[in-house]
Amino acid sequence: MIDLETLERDLLGQIDTAADEAALEALRVSALGKKGSVSELLKTLGTMTPEERKERGPLINGLRDRVTTALGTRREALQGAALEARLASERIDVTLPLREAPEARGRIHPISQVIDEITAIFADLGFSVAEGPDIETDEYNFTALNFPEGHPAREMHDTFFLAPDHLGRRKVLRTHTSPVQIRTMRSVEPPIRVIIPGRTYRHDSDQTHTPMFHQVEGLVIDRQANIANLKWVLESFARAFFEVDSVGMRFRPSFFPFTEPSAEVDIQCTRKGGEIRFGEGTDWLEVLGCGMVHPNVLKNCGLDPDQFQGFAFGMGIDRLAMLKYGMPDLRPFFEADMRWIEHYGFRPLDVPSLVGGLTA
Repeated sequence: MIDLETLERDLLGQIDTAADEAALEALRVSALGKKGSVSELLKTLGTMTPEERKERGPLINGLRDRVTTALGTRREALQGAALEARLASERIDVTLPLREAPEARGRIHPISQVIDEITAIFADLGFSVAEGPDIETDEYNFTALNFPEGHPAREMHDTFFLAPDHLGRRKVLRTHTSPVQIRTMRSVEPPIRVIIPGRTYRHDSDQTHTPMFHQVEGLVIDRQANIANLKWVLESFARAFFEVDSVGMRFRPSFFPFTEPSAEVDIQCTRKGGEIRFGEGTDWLEVLGCGMVHPNVLKNCGLDPDQFQGFAFGMGIDRLAMLKYGMPDLRPFFEADMRWIEHYGFRPLDVPSLVGGLTA
């Protein structure tokens, strides 16, 4: 009895202080293994008399059971402690921002975003997109658009002229996207309903002007297009683009060689707190020019102004982006500063749509 009690006390003490599962396994082998201390005692039962076996058997088997139970309990405790330690070392802080997937790390430039927004709005109004070359002839950039000889826009202070060709003719970097209007009217039978986004070039540079900028124009040609249609299209665009329920518009008489009558368009806004908000307030802000296509332009494109008429409008994409997203300076648009792009850019998978929201 004394030997069994001593052995049990020693074994249980060693089990309770086992530092890890490896040490615990060594104790199991030393106690219950083929040649373990408890196993050796169990072997002696076969050499005992029936009376001795009846007395010693329950004691030895009880020792084996208690050692087995102690080993299992300690193993569970060690496994639990190991799991806690692993969880502590591999803990994820769910309050930290989620790391973006590779396909979502880039940013869409505000100009590209606004072009997509404009395209989505006018596509819903039935417009298609037309494009043309950045390098244009004098015919498409000026003459066909009813710019008379000697018009100030032909001078070097506005226009980038290229070196003369072998015939002495100088091409230009287009000063507006209007040449695409001419190309469209000369190649497509009316009715015509297109928008023309693209790069344009003028000899100017300051906080709100750059030598290269972006413009979008719209053109509608059919037999019944009128100023009321023009007004409705522009109001629908302004409400959708600035995401307001309604917006006041003011049409001021103006002059453009390629439209008659012509107008500058102001939209209702407020400038309280240094922030411009559209669709409210009593202030006005100029955003675009428009008018009915000049009969001379129609004639230059082979269209009979007695049969067809239309309207056109144009606005600066860069200016629209600055107004909508609160950008104070135009020059960073073209500086490729990744910090600026990260701040003002848009996620590549957030594609503008009228259904999901332009700036979702």
